[in-house]
Amino acid sequence: MNTKMSTKTSLTLAASLSLLLSACATTPAYELRAEAAMAPRSGSTVGGVVSFTQSGDSLRFEANITGLKPGEHGFHIHESGDCSAADASSAKGHYNPAGKPHGHHGGNERHAGDMVNLVADAAGNAVLQGELSQLSLVGKDSIIDRSVVIHADPDDYKSQPAGNSGKRIACGTIRPL
Repeated sequence: MNTKMSTKTSLTLAASLSLLLSACATTPAYELRAEAAMAPRSGSTVGGVVSFTQSGDSLRFEANITGLKPGEHGFHIHESGDCSAADASSAKGHYNPAGKPHGHHGGNERHAGDMVNLVADAAGNAVLQGELSQLSLVGKDSIIDRSVVIHADPDDYKSQPAGNSGKRIACGTIRPL
């Protein structure tokens, strides 16, 4: 009876340990967060927050923006985190460490900072969630201390160097939380 109990206990312990180890293997080793508080530029009333969450190799974002003209708006990560200029020109160009041409956010031949257009509803609000490739909150592809810029017009995903997306109507520096 002792042997049966000991074997049963050993099997239960082994199964529990196996389950625990497999859970650890699928749980990201870390989760980091950052956000950009969007401030109006170029005379707009645009505001809101763009949040970023790094979980393992995955960088997710969520944008909650208000004060937009209904429709599509260019939405990019820019090189500099300096949003001090009235027209956000201090944010410089799109973040482009690989020196690629501007392109569609889903393609490989594009600026790392090229993102999908924001779409504002009739009230001027836009909510967008997604995942970003080629970017991170850590390491050589970090977007910390860079900026998020929203443009007045939609990005056409082909015009060089910035998709013909018009003036910069909001800018926010990406800061760790």
